[in-house]
Amino acid sequence: MEYTVQKLAKLAGVSNRTLRYYDQIGILKPARINSSGYRIYGEKEIDQLQQILFYRELGVSLQIIKEIIISPGFDYRKALEEHHKTLLEQKERLDVLIANVEKTIGLKEGRNTMSDREKFEGFKKRVVEENEKKYGKEIREKYGEDTIDKSNAKMMNMTEEQYRDFKKLEEEISSTLAEAFQSGDPAGPLAQKVADLHKQWLSYTWNQYSKAAHAGLAQMYVEDERFRAYYDKEQPGIAEFLRDAILIYTGM
Repeated sequence: MEYTVQKLAKLAGVSNRTLRYYDQIGILKPARINSSGYRIYGEKEIDQLQQILFYRELGVSLQIIKEIIISPGFDYRKALEEHHKTLLEQKERLDVLIANVEKTIGLKEGRNTMSDREKFEGFKKRVVEENEKKYGKEIREKYGEDTIDKSNAKMMNMTEEQYRDFKKLEEEISSTLAEAFQSGDPAGPLAQKVADLHKQWLSYTWNQYSKAAHAGLAQMYVEDERFRAYYDKEQPGIAEFLRDAILIYTGM
């Protein structure tokens, strides 16, 4: 079956403007233009739009989606399987959060009890799973299966107070790092304070701290593009600045 822009937009739940924009940037071209000048989309384009919307739902940028789906090696079935796996992981995280909310409601209504640890279980589980998804392969190769398993367990066993302090440290590191970066001196007192805060932050999940491991992690922040992008999202160069500050702090 074939669709005009208006009919396909209605079918997919997107705007006419969105489809025209996708055509403009080359991510979804119509199958043909009819004699009246209307864009006409066929089965291939419908499947392609479905893929685009899957990736958008998962937070992937249009530029990356374009590179994926126009690649000669793009495998439609494999992409669907990956979407299915990712959505199941998201569903599992949501199920944990839903159960957590339901249990909290029961606590407030006096129907059940709930430990402080249980109150934050869903949030901690999400952090662990997201880290595993993004960086699990690399950090397990670098530090070993046992080390990372123990780190994840330590995260899951945090008390309410520990988890609150852990998140507070993250915020303090971020704000202090931004300020230190403006000084341009990774050996300066503010940058060295960031390195020390970072060490304290690691202690919440690391069973044992070592200068060499701390320095190695800092180097990964620069060498791994995902880590670099995370730190450089506000200001390019911050990942290298943090790396340098930690290397000075550890003497490595």
